[in-house]
Amino acid sequence: MSHATTERTGTRRLRVLLPPLGVAAVTCSAFVVAAVVDPNEPGHYPTCPFLWITGLYCPGCGTLRTMHALAHLDPVAALGLNPLLVVMLPILLFWWGRWVVRAWRGRPMSTAVPHPAWLWAFIVVVMVYWVVRNLPFGAFLAP
Repeated sequence: MSHATTERTGTRRLRVLLPPLGVAAVTCSAFVVAAVVDPNEPGHYPTCPFLWITGLYCPGCGTLRTMHALAHLDPVAALGLNPLLVVMLPILLFWWGRWVVRAWRGRPMSTAVPHPAWLWAFIVVVMVYWVVRNLPFGAFLAP
């Protein structure tokens, strides 16, 4: 393999790795901001619009505090703030890792939409989580 071929292969690999690395950079930046600027102190971040308008928690309520807790290596606190996010993180990391490996190997990531049953199941889980965390018996899910 010539030097020019090796250089082209390296450039191509870098180009296909840029999207997953960009996602990682943005995600890590968000974690750094949440780690440094404590969301538990009032005035640092705006209130959730849904919570402000309705007084009810949305599925994302507690996400910044969860990220802050995870950044400070406190998974128990994170689980208490937004358990859905904590449960979803390993799945998201798996998909991201799969994306990186496929890009490195030169295989495109599948753009096929998952089976509708999976999408509906996810929507149902989020909706049930949303409702239950606002009911008295689901207070353990509230941030």
